[in-house]
Amino acid sequence: MSTSCSTTLDAQREAAEAYINSQRHEGWSPLQQKYDDGGYTGANMDRPALKRLLADVESGVVNCVVVYKVDRLTRSLLDFSRIIEILDKHGVTFVSVTQQFNTTNSLGRLTLHILLSFAQFEREMISERTRDKMSAARRKGKWVGGSPVLGYDVAPQGGSIIINPAEAKRVRAIFGLYLELGSLIPVVEELDRREWRMKAWTTRDGRQAGGKPIAKNNLYNMLTNIIYTGKVEYGGTVYEGEHERITDDDTWNRVQSVLSRNGRLGGRNIGNKHGALLKSLVRCGSCNVGMIHTYVKKKNKLYRYYVCVKAHQRGWAQCETRSVSAPVLEEAVLDQLRGIGRNPTVLRTVLREIEERRQRDIQEVRREEADIELELKKITQEMSAIAPMASTVPSATDRLAELQDRARYLNNRMPELLSQSVRIESEAADPKDVEAALQEFDPLWEQLSTWEQERFIRALVDQVRYDGKNGTVTVGFRSTAARNLCDWTAERSKGTQQ
Repeated sequence: MSTSCSTTLDAQREAAEAYINSQRHEGWSPLQQKYDDGGYTGANMDRPALKRLLADVESGVVNCVVVYKVDRLTRSLLDFSRIIEILDKHGVTFVSVTQQFNTTNSLGRLTLHILLSFAQFEREMISERTRDKMSAARRKGKWVGGSPVLGYDVAPQGGSIIINPAEAKRVRAIFGLYLELGSLIPVVEELDRREWRMKAWTTRDGRQAGGKPIAKNNLYNMLTNIIYTGKVEYGGTVYEGEHERITDDDTWNRVQSVLSRNGRLGGRNIGNKHGALLKSLVRCGSCNVGMIHTYVKKKNKLYRYYVCVKAHQRGWAQCETRSVSAPVLEEAVLDQLRGIGRNPTVLRTVLREIEERRQRDIQEVRREEADIELELKKITQEMSAIAPMASTVPSATDRLAELQDRARYLNNRMPELLSQSVRIESEAADPKDVEAALQEFDPLWEQLSTWEQERFIRALVDQVRYDGKNGTVTVGFRSTAARNLCDWTAERSKGTQQ
């Protein structure tokens, strides 16, 4: 048993011990360990003795928590709800000596549910007030928090954003690069060459955040962020913002037009109208950058190539590989796919590599799940600390809104990861099925349209490296390649039989 006390600690402990002694026929006995937080406020959970108590609950030392009065444990319904959740999770009951409150019986549990209902009501009221305040601020064009974006800094006094001249210049250059190159991948490669990164900033607790390389999805989000036009968006409606714009209307509209025409993934029909089977898959072995698909016309004949981005942007002298004939490279990749099925040793090696990749994918998902659980725990702790101030301190309301949005995103992300984990687990394929599917490769390939051939390659191949110095072609397979090949072959066979 355990006793938790606050002011007039001795009298409260005596009352609690008397209650425990009255239950000796049930096997109750008090612990000698004291959980006294004299001098600490009950308005939050940042108390050393309370932390020790909860740690002992989790370790199994305590099986019932006895207090003199509920508000001696905490005066916050939100905190009380959290404490009860922890106790319930570990099968620990709760008793208040001077109140009819005891979770060891049905009446006590009913009282608990009533109190928790009020706690939920309090949380929802805070959320509603927060949403109303954010909506009103957005309609006025205010920036209401969140992670800062490249091109802007948070104003020293907070509550607004101001232009960072050096970063704003980069943002304009990135918009210009997309209009010049017309596709996300070449821009990402060029930004990587220039070593340009995402926005970097210092958090409130002094931690460095951001500054990662700009990936394809980051670039897309940047190019479609209405904030760069001096506006803000909330609930699907765009409002004039208080901050200064970085991108002019003409540039913004042209970029949106190209994005819409190409589609988010760079365009399947228009963006790849010449049927490049390895589009966005090829990397230069000399420079370790992407190779883009291009073509020239001579006397009404089309010649297709894959060209190193570095050579394309900085001149042929910058790369030993430079370019390669697209049909030749594509046929070399297809020959490797055909050869896998003909050579058992190669097949075993490829299947082993695919399985290792699949296991790495599983571990990556599990790491993200663990990171989310840790972040949610920190968010919950911070929300508990600032919730009592939300109704009186504006900055606390803003921060609480940020934390709620982040927690909502993370909670929605967890089911996605679970689904992803289940999918990856199901991607293992029987080597015999893979071998049989590869033997059907040539007749299957002939049945596919150009667009289907491109999809087929992408289902199997993760990356193709071409080294012009020695003419080698290295194919990297997706973790899903074996399963995709078997499924695709089965579908085509079924369609042929019908």
